[in-house]
Amino acid sequence: MPAAGAGRRLQSRIPKPLVILKGKPIFIYALMIMEQCRAIESVLVAADRRNLKEFKRLIQKFGLRKVKHVVAGGVRRCDSVRNTLAFLDEDTQAVVIHDAARPFVTVDLIEKAVSWLPKERGITAAVPIKPTIKKVDPKDWYVQKTLLRDGLFEVQTPQVFQKKLLQEAYRRMLSCDPTDDCVLVEKMGVKVKVIKGDDRNIKITTPEDLKIARAFLTS
Repeated sequence: MPAAGAGRRLQSRIPKPLVILKGKPIFIYALMIMEQCRAIESVLVAADRRNLKEFKRLIQKFGLRKVKHVVAGGVRRCDSVRNTLAFLDEDTQAVVIHDAARPFVTVDLIEKAVSWLPKERGITAAVPIKPTIKKVDPKDWYVQKTLLRDGLFEVQTPQVFQKKLLQEAYRRMLSCDPTDDCVLVEKMGVKVKVIKGDDRNIKITTPEDLKIARAFLTS
């Protein structure tokens, strides 16, 4: 679980994973789901090195027994994931990566993603794009093209990979700043299987997202 985000776009004074959402830090919600998930045997959390003690304290407070290590994350998301790979058990066969900022993941979604192994080497949850999407020239902000929505998906996590494939992808690092782990695998020529995600599985990035998350918890 990459959980080293600073929360700048959330306009928060504390790291985003530690922001309180109805009595719990954001990152705790997904860990509680993993605790219930039979497909998950152990969990590694990558946190900002300045807050390692606080993460460990909270994990202990909420009785999250599957968390085996809290490791120092990096400046980029990919650095955090790469740092955790060194702590994988030798007998680990597959790795599930889930963003700490997605508190509404479900047991069903994680287990559905894992169920595609070993038939598929890489799997990601995603939902079809609903709005009209236009490609815009970043220099003058004129529309260049209106994209057909058919075949366009918003990618989520969990993302699941065979361990050896993920390790090789990070060893090669064929993208200088991948926005998700699938990018590294795709650049190796490996096809990634997309499964239907969940519209409620939002990523909390902005203050508006936090309001939506609070609404979910009160609905």
